[in-house]
Amino acid sequence: MPIYEYVCEKCGNEFELLVFNKEESPTCPKCGAENPVKKMSSFGFAVGYKFKPSASGSHGSCSSCGSSNCSSCG
Repeated sequence: MPIYEYVCEKCGNEFELLVFNKEESPTCPKCGAENPVKKMSSFGFAVGYKFKPSASGSHGSCSSCGSSNCSSCG
């Protein structure tokens, strides 16, 4: 269930909305206008970002503690 960012063309309100169904048509929580415009999220465009599930190690973010690439391990 992604969270989308929207902007209302009628009142200019910017808001986020958890979308359960992509067929869902949101309304502006401020003025009630229908069909706000979906914004391009900067999170989706992070350069070189790849999601990796957390490892079972003590730091959770590195797959091999002791690695020089891990900021927690050194």
